[in-house]
Amino acid sequence: MAVSKVEIRTGAYYDSVILMQLQRSLAEQPGVMDAGVVMGTEANKDVLAQSGLLVSEAQRANPDDLVIVVKGEDEAAAQAALDKVDELVSSRRSTGGDEDYRPHDMRTAVRMLPEASWVLISVPGRYAAGVARQALELGKHVFLYSDNVSLEDEISLKQEAASKGLLVMGPDCGTAIVNGIGLGFANKVRKGPIGMVAASGTGLQQVSVRIHQLGGGLTHALGTGGRDLSEAVNAITARQCLDLMARDPDTRVIVLVSKPPSPKVADELVNAARTASKPVVVNFIGYATASRRVDNIFFATTFDETAELAVSLVDSGEDFAVQPDISKFAKGQRFLRGLFSGGTLQYEALLILQHYFPVVYSNAPLDKKNKLEDSLVSKEHTVIDLGEDEFTVGRLHPMMDNDLRIRRLEKEAADPEVAVILLDVVLGYGAHGNPASELSQAIYAALQTANEAGRHLKVVAVVSGTDEDPQGMKDQIAMLEEVGVRVETSNDAAVRYVGRLLQAIERSHQPPTEDRMKHVDLEPLKKPLAAINVGLESFTEALTDQGSQVVHMDWKPAAGGNEKLAGILERMKRK
Repeated sequence: MAVSKVEIRTGAYYDSVILMQLQRSLAEQPGVMDAGVVMGTEANKDVLAQSGLLVSEAQRANPDDLVIVVKGEDEAAAQAALDKVDELVSSRRSTGGDEDYRPHDMRTAVRMLPEASWVLISVPGRYAAGVARQALELGKHVFLYSDNVSLEDEISLKQEAASKGLLVMGPDCGTAIVNGIGLGFANKVRKGPIGMVAASGTGLQQVSVRIHQLGGGLTHALGTGGRDLSEAVNAITARQCLDLMARDPDTRVIVLVSKPPSPKVADELVNAARTASKPVVVNFIGYATASRRVDNIFFATTFDETAELAVSLVDSGEDFAVQPDISKFAKGQRFLRGLFSGGTLQYEALLILQHYFPVVYSNAPLDKKNKLEDSLVSKEHTVIDLGEDEFTVGRLHPMMDNDLRIRRLEKEAADPEVAVILLDVVLGYGAHGNPASELSQAIYAALQTANEAGRHLKVVAVVSGTDEDPQGMKDQIAMLEEVGVRVETSNDAAVRYVGRLLQAIERSHQPPTEDRMKHVDLEPLKKPLAAINVGLESFTEALTDQGSQVVHMDWKPAAGGNEKLAGILERMKRK
């Protein structure tokens, strides 16, 4: 007759790998039909119940009790298996390297390995925040594998870390690569010039292995934990990691990966990435964008595309560090006035500019709330379609007649707040026979007027045509350039240049903001990784296999898991 025997060990703690191994070993003992080895949480009791192992003694166990249940063919077989528990645990425990002594507290562990910059934490969630705080107090970065850490604890830990220039990767951070060494569940990926920041564990792994398979390599791949890009956490760790990647001269391309983020936080992080002066590949699952590229930001939708873009951008030859020169503009100059004869070119300009400015006014806006009250009077950033019906009643279309545009050009150039004028010059049959001859004279006069008033006016023109058009495209461009116009043949390039220029002016007007985030020091991350491991022994073994120095801490809950007593002991330590 089958008999179930149970043993409850109060205050005993073993990591989940040891418990799993012990359970398997007990199940393999002679005469044993099944076995369960768990901590006495309600969830674990449900698991025992599903296996028919939740006997009455186990039901009374506390969350910090180790529950061992053995179901044997008879009482003798069940008891014999229980009697072998200590022997089986001892045989399953890893030595964790060459160290015979395992410290019981973090300060001792740090004294044993003072060069350790990292603490890996994989203890039960209700204790993890306390262990992480100890690590931060000792000036160590934290890899927080533990889950079931409260949102409040995550926010407070990350805020504290950011104020000290330290990282908290997690909670529930399953993987990372630091200077070629994998933490948690990580693949062996070659070192190289690509840096990753990921709020997705398997996403980080998949992109990193594809980068390796495509011949690329990583400086670091830093996990943030899945909640980091939520509105509550506000991407604290992601911002830190992005900042350190942007400052790292060895990182030439940055990759950002996340499970569906908060749209607000995603927008802010992308805007921060635009100041990185190096290419950034963004794969935020479900993040909507109208463009595949905005300045140095490249948007990807799949992990393969993310890896392929990152590898291709390493040697793209494009200088992403070049910044527009805004030194000549007078104080107060900050706005754009766009004067388009082509309605579709104007529409595309508005689509592109929405990545640079929250509001652009127009007589034909993307959003009706941004419609000008009076199409003849511009305000702030304004882009006009002069080909709309309101301007063509009783007169020729502006592609054929420049008179209306020249009058508007003079008016906009006289506005002391205007910094940039953007216009199109459309060539071809049916268009004005020599538009640049008239426009260049008007532009020259406008530039002279601004110069005499102590202002610098930038005029940008997109010339749409071919070398076989009757107007002579080269001659048209030459006439415009001769009076100081920046000419592009791509509407996209012209509008993006204007966007970058005006965004730089806008940033120069903004007062410096108080930033509670201290820069993470790059140098410790470039040294051979050394760490303190608290929790899963398999992490110690993995680090040892990769040639890293590691001290495994023999952690047990303070005061046997009695939270009230543990709090008293902690307060006594601080006195």
